[in-house]
Amino acid sequence: MTVVLDGGVQLAAGLGAAAACWQATRSRPGPGDVWRRLILGGLAAWSAGQAVALGYDLADPGGDHVPSAADVGRLALPVCALLALLAIVGRAHRQPGGSPRRERVVLVLDTLLVSGSLLALTWSALLRPHLAEAGPAVAYPVLGVFLVVMVLLLLLTRPTPPPLRRNLALLGAGFLALAGADLVRVRELAAGGPGPAGTALAVAAVALLAVAVRLPEGADGPPARTHAAALLLPYVPVAATGAFIAVRAFAGRPLTAFEAYLGWLGLGLVVARQWLTIVDHSTLLARLAEGRLRFMHQAHHDPLTGLANRTLFKDRLAHAVERHRRQRLPVAVLFVDLDDFKQVNDQLGHAAGDRLLREVGDRLLGCVRRDDLVARLGGDEFAILIEGQAADVEPVGQRILAALREPFAIESRVVTVGASVGLVIPDDGDGDGLSADALMRRADTAMYAGKRRGKGALVRYAGGGRTDLDLPLLLARALADTPASSGFEVHYQPVVRLTDGATVAVEALARWRDPVAGVIDPDVFVIVAERTGMVAAIDDFVLDRACADAPLLAERHGTPVDLHVNVSAGRLGEPELERAVAAALRRHALDPHRLVLEITETRRIHDLTAAAAAATRLRALGVRLALDDFGSGFNALAQLHALPVDIVKLDASLTAVEREPDRAGALVRSVVAICAELRVAVVAEGIEREDQAGALARLGLDLGQGYLFGAPRPVDRGPAPIAPVPAPSPAAAPATEPA
Repeated sequence: MTVVLDGGVQLAAGLGAAAACWQATRSRPGPGDVWRRLILGGLAAWSAGQAVALGYDLADPGGDHVPSAADVGRLALPVCALLALLAIVGRAHRQPGGSPRRERVVLVLDTLLVSGSLLALTWSALLRPHLAEAGPAVAYPVLGVFLVVMVLLLLLTRPTPPPLRRNLALLGAGFLALAGADLVRVRELAAGGPGPAGTALAVAAVALLAVAVRLPEGADGPPARTHAAALLLPYVPVAATGAFIAVRAFAGRPLTAFEAYLGWLGLGLVVARQWLTIVDHSTLLARLAEGRLRFMHQAHHDPLTGLANRTLFKDRLAHAVERHRRQRLPVAVLFVDLDDFKQVNDQLGHAAGDRLLREVGDRLLGCVRRDDLVARLGGDEFAILIEGQAADVEPVGQRILAALREPFAIESRVVTVGASVGLVIPDDGDGDGLSADALMRRADTAMYAGKRRGKGALVRYAGGGRTDLDLPLLLARALADTPASSGFEVHYQPVVRLTDGATVAVEALARWRDPVAGVIDPDVFVIVAERTGMVAAIDDFVLDRACADAPLLAERHGTPVDLHVNVSAGRLGEPELERAVAAALRRHALDPHRLVLEITETRRIHDLTAAAAAATRLRALGVRLALDDFGSGFNALAQLHALPVDIVKLDASLTAVEREPDRAGALVRSVVAICAELRVAVVAEGIEREDQAGALARLGLDLGQGYLFGAPRPVDRGPAPIAPVPAPSPAAAPATEPA
């Protein structure tokens, strides 16, 4: 009767636990809860086994029913529990780079090592006297111990997901209670009488498993850190077993067959585990080597185009310069900058711009030898390092220009960009101070000189071979001291009224004669100054000198004249410019109305709103503003619309009316009409012939500037002679003079 009562209690507990698990899995479906459904299946099978066992006990009380069909159901629970634990292992290794299959194999091997070692240690001393008569039923507690060991290994030596650690601990407690129940049951079978301890443990086991399934997952977070000592845990019982066997052998006590089998099994498991460890280490070393190569490639190559990046290029260039210095091996650098690339980004988007950059990189690679290095330095700037040849480098640059002039098919659109190329080739006269940075600056200077002269050209650096002729370095030295003492001067070119040739203003222009390099072209040193952030020093020098020369200029011309001073567009909006202007006016007591600041259009004004606010503040001082080189730079009409300017200076490319009289005339008349509506005066630049001056006057222009009226000269040389200018036809109304 007691057996039937115990069986009924266990059956009821199993059914209740299965029902609780079923309810939990229904409310929490998903692939992450596979382990819960496996535990549910195991509990259902275990309950079915208990039902069959109860039926046997009712039909044949006191009969021996081991093994029986009931054992199949009871055995299903540890099997399902094992699969559930392996599912949890797979969940922990779902991240990229994880290997669930490998981790499951290693976990099973470690569990077998620990369980087998524990069994070998306890068999002779503890278990064999009590379980000798149990027969196959001894497998149940062994399976329970196996599950407990696996849970401990998961908690102590594996990066288990933190949300599942509480569930795992409850599962481990349930497996421990189940192993205890099975062990008590085996001892009861061996003793021939039942007892309540096994029933209590079995009820506790299924209850703990049900709580583990129903317990919600905890807070997410990083996996718990695994200490190095924990990794040695599987080998502790192995070492203890080895010591135990050694002591028995030394004492002359032979091993039983079962102990010998366990020993050989343990040895095989250790060998297999070490083999997996060696494989893991080899794989890890291979991945580290591969990752290092990938990292080195990423660190030295542009991710967009796959070309070398600035770091690799400068490193290779430094080695090439060293070989040139030691062995006189030829070396050349080509600096390539795309023309009007921003328009592609603005019109087609950055994705189209990225595709264009990739295709540009491919074309550059097609223009050079396999051993030449092509790099993307950033943005739309590229550089090419050519070693071992110097005579044939210019044709390479021409091939690049021709290749980039060909249209690109981007986003179902035909795009043409072109490029400007700067070339530098150091010669045998270079000193020991030649450096990679110096060559890069020279190539950059040559490229921007070509861009300023009209784009789409190859310009070779002609500043000399010696390092002390490096223009950025020379310019920095000159501006660090007093510019006037380093060869800087200010020359003045007249702005005249086309109707009578009278000078109404002069434009102040910087000129530089370096004591070492000689005369440096303004187009070159201005670009270098803009690129290196030194243009403000030149602007401020010219501004101060022009304001100081105002009385002398008035004396030379017999009347006060307006002063036009160039200011880099990038400075408009900077407080330093406004302070410099106010200080110069105050220092030289110049009438602010006589000062005209010319904003060059060759540099983009990035923030027109801030620039407009700064222009308004400058005009509040009494200073007037002019847009220089109008029509040749960036967003001419946008700047005319946004900035409160007083004067527009038409670029020479628009005033060459003799090339296409009808087309050029239409453009000039349009600009004059727009400016008349805005009450803005117009000055024609680049006038070199009398017929050109007459044609512009007939188109409605009243003011002009160019070599026809005088080249830029220092103030102490006096005004240049004014060539006679034909009067415009009576039908042409003169433009308004600057107010």
